Amino acid sequence: MNTKRLSTNMEKALSDQMNKEIHASHIFLSYGIWADDKGYQGIANFLYRHAQEERNHSIKFMEYILNRGGKPKVTAIPAPPADPKTLTACFDGVFKHEVDNTTAIYKIVDLSMEEKDWATWNFMQWFVQEQIEEETLAQNLIDKLKIAGGDRATDESLFTLDKALQEAPNDVPLAQNATGANP
Repeated sequence: MNTKRLSTNMEKALSDQMNKEIHASHIFLSYGIWADDKGYQGIANFLYRHAQEERNHSIKFMEYILNRGGKPKVTAIPAPPADPKTLTACFDGVFKHEVDNTTAIYKIVDLSMEEKDWATWNFMQWFVQEQIEEETLAQNLIDKLKIAGGDRATDESLFTLDKALQEAPNDVPLAQNATGANP
């Protein structure tokens, strides 16, 4: 008996997103290493935590595919982009990635509506909400850096920004514990 409850197209789209989330994790890990190397341990810690969150999102996709009778396919992950040259470029890269990820999430939502796959549509609503938060977080990074003076910020301003990000909550929720009300 066939127990798969995902179309072949949906299974592929979800697997692709699972891999996209792992790629995001590598990008943020790479950016974190860059920041750490530049002496921004607070910013690095923030990016490392974000890398773990993206990995958790990947696991959430994996578990959903398996729970629907599919088999997630792990593919090669592209290398992260080259190191940013400035904090502005780093934070802009974070924002760009989140916007790209939102676009990919919306394509899966569109496909779920086309296929009348309401279970997947429902599952994806958590990610729609999550992307609102992720884009806001990335925009806030850009705004905080602008307030600090952007790439011409004083050492004192950058120290304060780095310290603020270091003191941000350090707990990364596990994907399997996430809910719509508590992502």
